[in-house]
Amino acid sequence: MSSSTSEFIFKPYQEQEGEEYMSDDQLQHFTGILNNWKSELMEEVDRTVHHMQDEAANFPDPNDRATQESEFSLELRTRDRERKLIKKINEALKAIETGEYGYCETCGIEIGIRRLEARPTATLCIDCKTLDEIREKQLG
Repeated sequence: MSSSTSEFIFKPYQEQEGEEYMSDDQLQHFTGILNNWKSELMEEVDRTVHHMQDEAANFPDPNDRATQESEFSLELRTRDRERKLIKKINEALKAIETGEYGYCETCGIEIGIRRLEARPTATLCIDCKTLDEIREKQLG
């Protein structure tokens, strides 16, 4: 699992024989992953704000000003993507609370533990996601 600038490691979930899909232990596992990921992203946002405040300078040289503006613009675009990701993480946490987490929003089947570990904010099973991507390519 990684955001644009950081990574965190988690221990893959070891399913018990006969364990029900999205058991309390599994939900706790994914809640931990999502909350850790969200915390990392929030820390990155805080670092960016402090960095921009500390580094903001009114350079007399137009080239230096342009370079700084370009760097700040790139950081802000990255933070905007992370802001959208935080929104998806919050939606996933809400789905855990409502009992909808781990099930495809299109067909209702299980998304699967390994797919959710690879993409904890996934809302589609692999088949529906594949069909979605094919449709996107055809239209786009």
